[in-house]
Amino acid sequence: MSLLKLADFALVKALTNPNNGSVILNLSRASSHFVYTPDSKAPVKGATRKMNMFQAINDAMDIALDQDSSALVFGEDVAFGGVFRCSMGLQKKFGKERVFNTPLCEQGIAGFAIGVASTGATAIAEIQFADYIFPAFDQIVNEAAKYRYRSGNLFDCGSLVFRAPCGAVGHGACYHSQSPEAYFAHTPGLKIVVPRGPNMAKGLLLSCVKEKDPCIVLEPKTLYRAAVEEVPEEAFECPIGKADILKVGTDVTLIGWGTQVHVLLEVANMAKQQYGINCEVIDLVSILPWDKETICNSAKKTGRVLISHEAPLTNGFGAELAATIQEECFLHLEAPITRVTGWDTPFPHVFEPFYIPDKYRCLAGIKKLVDY
Repeated sequence: MSLLKLADFALVKALTNPNNGSVILNLSRASSHFVYTPDSKAPVKGATRKMNMFQAINDAMDIALDQDSSALVFGEDVAFGGVFRCSMGLQKKFGKERVFNTPLCEQGIAGFAIGVASTGATAIAEIQFADYIFPAFDQIVNEAAKYRYRSGNLFDCGSLVFRAPCGAVGHGACYHSQSPEAYFAHTPGLKIVVPRGPNMAKGLLLSCVKEKDPCIVLEPKTLYRAAVEEVPEEAFECPIGKADILKVGTDVTLIGWGTQVHVLLEVANMAKQQYGINCEVIDLVSILPWDKETICNSAKKTGRVLISHEAPLTNGFGAELAATIQEECFLHLEAPITRVTGWDTPFPHVFEPFYIPDKYRCLAGIKKLVDY
């Protein structure tokens, strides 16, 4: 067992209840930098049930397995529910041949998933932490993403979904807290989405399993329990490639995804109360493809844009947004585009509160935009 896996084993052991073996995840430190805002754009059709985000993901995989007899769920420790409990109860319901553990080998998980999907089956592969997806990078970028292109659209490995918990967790440090979306956004042939809560998590996951291109669902781990909503019990899908305007405004456009959306919603209220600044808040939702029309229309309207994400500043996906906004909206801008992000360092442990782009750093960015 590698030193990395030994460290991961130690983390899981520290989070495990010795009485019943269930995993205890105290995310209070991670969630202290934001206030969760329930989804006002959630679908309301049919019966609903209160779920947190890991329960909504579990429900989506349950539906996918039930509706598609070829569907498989696999990854490290998924048989007992996974570190974050997202696959809890699925093996008992669907059997060991459809929900099963894999060796501790992300490259092998990805290669097996590609093989499964290329035969026409549905593969839902869990990468235990997004930080561990890098050993699988070659398989995902050079094989999965190019499969349909290199065959001239004769074949594909669609219905292939990689799920990966990402972002700050309060105590994860440099091996359990990263946000790798920008690495994969450079790869044509992939689709990448980041849910902001239970409804979006369920709808996006069910959309991804039907895609003809491989998808990566990056799940902000601090939202697994902090996010609770009324979620429709029936299957539904959220569109890939479409951003959501969560708060309409006229003075500044705020753009984020995942956990950072909730930071920006709180910041928008602070800006209104303290400075009378009316912010428009947009959840990008989909990293690849991303919704250029919605973003640019908002930038042209407000003339000021702030982009915020947990990943480091340099070559973070915010840079792509800023470059496009500058190209498309230059004559409408009243100030340079501002990025409030993680720092260009490895993700720290005890200094995590200083690393993540909290509401105070974002509020300072808004004030700087307006005062320019």
